[in-house]
Parts: sequence; C-alpha cells; structure tokens
Amino acid sequence: MDGPTPDPKTLDRGECNVCGYIYEPVDGDPPRGIKSGTSYDSLPVTWHCPNCNAPLERFKRIGPRSGTLAGFEENASLGIGVNTLNPQVKNLLIFGVLALGFLFLMSFYFMGQ
Repeated sequence: MDGPTPDPKTLDRGECNVCGYIYEPVDGDPPRGIKSGTSYDSLPVTWHCPNCNAPLERFKRIGPRSGTLAGFEENASLGIGVNTLNPQVKNLLIFGVLALGFLFLMSFYFMGQ
C-alpha cells in the first residue's frame, strides 16, 4: 500500500443495488486496478461490481463507515436493544438460543426412553 492509510470514517462507501456488495474505499478493488484509498467519487465510470458485474450507475452512496453495528444503522434505536449489538455478539446470541432450543427439545426425546 502506498502512503498513509486513509481514515475510513471520512470516505464514502457505495452499495450495489443488485447484490448488496459494498465498495470499501480503504480496501479498493485491486483485481480491477482500483488502489486502496480510492474514494467512491474517483471510481472510473467503466468500473463494475466485482460480484454481479452491475455498472457503477446501479450503486448508491451509503456514506462513511460509522461503527460496527449489525444491520441498518437507522434501525439501531428499534427493538429491545438487540440492534445495538455488534455482529459477533448477535451471531452468538442467535446460534446460542438455537442450540439451547435444540437441547430442550432433545431432552423430551431422552425422557421418553
């Protein structure tokens, strides 16, 4: 990487309306010749989505990265506080509840034997 790493909080990102791919300016798109630190505004018109090959016109600006919330940032205040959890804690909560539910149901099976 050339030069200092750009601050991710100051660079706007773009999201593909077709497949949901998010262009991260800090990462760039090296396989397609886009260096890290290239802003969303500086992407060439000929650049396409690496996942679905959608043109740049199918992208929308979603602003800079503002945190590590899982889900949509505008929904963070909804619910019973689960929307403010980071993705790792949210996954642990979901799969932990599923595992406990499975064990609970299996306990009925073993009680019958």
